[in-house]
Amino acid sequence: MSASAQQRADIIEAATRLFWFIDIRDWDAFPGVFAGEVTLDYSSVWGGEPARVTPGQIRADWEKLIGAFDATQHLLGNHLVTVDGDRAELTAVFQAVHILANPLGSPRWTLGGTYRIGLHPVNGEWKVDSMVMTAQWADGNKDIMNLVSGGQRPTAA
Repeated sequence: MSASAQQRADIIEAATRLFWFIDIRDWDAFPGVFAGEVTLDYSSVWGGEPARVTPGQIRADWEKLIGAFDATQHLLGNHLVTVDGDRAELTAVFQAVHILANPLGSPRWTLGGTYRIGLHPVNGEWKVDSMVMTAQWADGNKDIMNLVSGGQRPTAA
């Protein structure tokens, strides 16, 4: 179903805040964008299965992983929003740039593709309860992910 203009704006705002808080490293505000449990599916990059995690687990994992980069920039665009009762889905294209100075190659790894973000209202605000990232292309030095993660596959990223 089509979303009203206000629903659309609120849903896009919720997703924008998620990536904004990551890029400015506001780890205190970051968990507030999520519902009580979240299904994360990053299998297109990491393999494995989707994970069911809490906002606290996401914060701990992402603060450690993403916080280790010198900088990141996550951009969403071409937002498509659907609402069906108390469920919403935002589908968008993304580019995520990761920067880490290192002696082993380029300091940049850029990943592009799509996100499908599920949301539902909690106390009048749209909260993220699922994220499926589908990588479609990459450029640069993916090895910087190994440098910041110590070679470990992130559990919630």
